[in-house]
Amino acid sequence: MTFPVQEVVAEIRKRVVGQDLMVERLLIGLLTGGHVLLEGVPGLAKTLTVHTLADVLHASFSRIQFTPDLLPADVVGTMIFESQHQKFTVRHGPIFAQIVLADEVNRAPAKVQSALLEAMQERQVTIGGTTYRLPEPFLVLATQNPIESEGTYPLPEAQLDRFLLKVKVDYPLRAEEREVLVRMSGTNATIPVQRLAEPAQVLATRAQITAIHLDPRLADYIVDLVRATREPAAVGLGALTPMIAYGASPRASIALAQTSRARAFLRHRDFVTPEDIQDLAPDVMRHRIVLTFDAEAEGLDSDAVVRHVLAAVPVP
Repeated sequence: MTFPVQEVVAEIRKRVVGQDLMVERLLIGLLTGGHVLLEGVPGLAKTLTVHTLADVLHASFSRIQFTPDLLPADVVGTMIFESQHQKFTVRHGPIFAQIVLADEVNRAPAKVQSALLEAMQERQVTIGGTTYRLPEPFLVLATQNPIESEGTYPLPEAQLDRFLLKVKVDYPLRAEEREVLVRMSGTNATIPVQRLAEPAQVLATRAQITAIHLDPRLADYIVDLVRATREPAAVGLGALTPMIAYGASPRASIALAQTSRARAFLRHRDFVTPEDIQDLAPDVMRHRIVLTFDAEAEGLDSDAVVRHVLAAVPVP
């Protein structure tokens, strides 16, 4: 009942050219039960990739287009009065799906973000004083545009911390862009894909991933990396101390261990290597590090902090 990784990737590639890193990160989120935030300029196939992943799975899917006038009830649902029966009934919102695409998530106001936060963390929502569990597997795949600030609301740190990964989606290579042109020019038809996996396979594979071996020395390495973002002077990076307001939380350590195991699984290994940890460290920690105004003035971003930490912490 193992998740058919290679077959799923091959189906996704029928529609999505390149973007192998984004596809891998989405699969890591799916197979570990962690939400993923995709950040990139428009036109990089973020929405298409999420749509395609949902199409390949026998899982329920919904898309929420976040806008400044969105209300919490538009996401989680509300109580509807039925005059015919003279009673209130619950109408579930689009959050009641196994894969939820939160498109341009940073365009929604604080109340909507708060409602989404409960769903992401607790995997439940409250409607009319009653709590409803969300279906399993439940995965929020959100997108945001990094270059436009008008009409956007910065995501609160508490919500950012609930995303397992924040993935920066870059432009395709020239050959990939040409292939997109060849495939898409002259047609608007959606390329069909097969449904290859069941939600039960996803849940079963999650149990397999937790059994992948993580050497105690690599566990120490993960803790040292995360703690170095909070105590940079301890690894000889004292110059970064005034640049970091808050380092990554212990949730980052847990996420780095989970995702490293999933990366090993995708590469058909039953053990984690230092390369797994190093490859995923930026995606796990970039949104969990809060920098000071001094860092902004120096042009230092969280990715640079992670690079410095990876270079400074000894590899076991």
